[in-house]
Amino acid sequence: MRVRPLNNIARLISRCAENPRAHWISPGWTLSPSRYSTSAVEKPYYVTSPIFYVNAAPHIGHLYTLVVTDVLKRYHASKGRKAILCTGTDEHGMKIQQAAQKADQDVRAFCNENSKSFDNLAKRAEIQYDHFIRTSEPDHRFAVQHFWIMLKERGYIYTSKHEGWYSVSDEAFYPQSGIHLALDPSTGRKFMASRETGKEVEWSSEVNYHFRLSSMRDRLLQHYKDNPDFVQPSMRMQDVVRYVEAGLSDLSVSRPVERLSWGIPVPDDPSQTIYVWLDALINYLTKANYPFQIPGQEHAAGWPADVHVIGKDIVRFHCVYWPAFLLALDLPLPKQIMTHSHWTLGREKMSKSTGNVVNPFFALDRFGSDTMRYYLIHDGRAKDDSSYDNKYIIDRYKRLQGSLGNLVTRVTRGRGWDVRRAVAYGQLDDSIDGKKHVEVLKELPVMVDHCMAQLQPDRALKKVIEVVNQTNQYMQQASPWTLASPTDQHGRPKPVPPIVDLPKLDPIIYLCAESIRICAILLQPVMPGRMKHVLDLMGVREERRMFRDAGIGTDNEFGVPMVEVGKGRTGVVFPQLRSEF
Repeated sequence: MRVRPLNNIARLISRCAENPRAHWISPGWTLSPSRYSTSAVEKPYYVTSPIFYVNAAPHIGHLYTLVVTDVLKRYHASKGRKAILCTGTDEHGMKIQQAAQKADQDVRAFCNENSKSFDNLAKRAEIQYDHFIRTSEPDHRFAVQHFWIMLKERGYIYTSKHEGWYSVSDEAFYPQSGIHLALDPSTGRKFMASRETGKEVEWSSEVNYHFRLSSMRDRLLQHYKDNPDFVQPSMRMQDVVRYVEAGLSDLSVSRPVERLSWGIPVPDDPSQTIYVWLDALINYLTKANYPFQIPGQEHAAGWPADVHVIGKDIVRFHCVYWPAFLLALDLPLPKQIMTHSHWTLGREKMSKSTGNVVNPFFALDRFGSDTMRYYLIHDGRAKDDSSYDNKYIIDRYKRLQGSLGNLVTRVTRGRGWDVRRAVAYGQLDDSIDGKKHVEVLKELPVMVDHCMAQLQPDRALKKVIEVVNQTNQYMQQASPWTLASPTDQHGRPKPVPPIVDLPKLDPIIYLCAESIRICAILLQPVMPGRMKHVLDLMGVREERRMFRDAGIGTDNEFGVPMVEVGKGRTGVVFPQLRSEF
């Protein structure tokens, strides 16, 4: 992206201030007619993770957030909609500045090195991101400074003396009522700390810029009323409403440069640095091409975001401050904000500052990407914290081996039947059990879609696994091997060649094969690698693996494996783990 010189920003303001929602194009910015069309473009699905602080290495909580956003993106892409995922790193602020000093590194070099670790984590976990933003990049700096001047032009920013308790760790000010005297049990040291996060705070008195957050109270409450599902789950929506109803104080949105030099300067006032949270939140707009937009294609890059995925510790910043900033400029708000709880280790919250963390690279190397993705979605929760333990990962994996892995092996390696022949025959088992299972399969995509619309990928996953288990039960009851096997139940050869009852056998096999195909299609967002193998084994063509194909009878051409079926433990969908502790 070409960035306009900052000394020309005043000309940009005079044009954009008239109608910031309809015209985000910078003056002097020329568009090639051959490259851009003025016809309306369908808005892509736009999902974001928070951008991650680079003051320390990634932990398992970061991986969880990334996987959730990726599952949402892949799911909507499977429905034929263009989907965009934005993630990245937050590289400004006092916390970063101090971490670089502690590491005895130049702050930019420190950010370059640590940002790569988050990028590598995303790639290692097969996160299909479209944008990996770094807040130290020029295009983001331009977007933030433009946003700032627009706020100032509209009268939302003013200068005032600010006194209060500041947490470097949280990059936030807290009122007197929000702090208390705390004790470090390991050292006996007493310190003032935030009641909300437990992080140490220090008294700060300085002259800086403020945002008129207090003036946004009624507009925020009206938005919450008009959009009751804005924050998920509902318990956190209620918390947000109560917080805003209690009244809002104006928000300090800059720090003196002598205290914070590593950040984006306030336009026309180099003595001040823009508050890290205002800077960071705008990243979602930056990668939606703010402030450069093409008339008629304002939504082509995804804004407004369909979902921001965040942890519960940053709810206030995303659900109060961020919509207030956007409302001040009459910009569209994100449609929903999905908040999730934390992962604990030894019943304590994982924290980079205390070292109580799980290295996600070690976990991915040991268990593999798909196994970790499955575990995190299966056990991760929105309301309550989740407990991380290797024994839980192993347990979930073994259950997969015994359910989906066993089902695929039984159907693809069955002796005496032919999956392709059963699919071509195209008749479903019309027994009582068969008819019940058909109804279960018909309902499954509907239930999954409902769960995903409610931002509950864990429930969607469990619905599919439930059907996998029911399919195993159905197959066991139908016992197709008794209709096709040349041996008896004890493995002894039958006295005469069996007469295979194809009209009865093939409908059973077809229904089991359909169950595998449908479940594997629906599980692709969670386990893309493993489910590709399953669908290859079932002979499902690449173009027939979309959500619309997850219905009975939508594909009558599968059944011939595209890869070696294997024998024994070779080629199984879920091979044995190298260790079980």
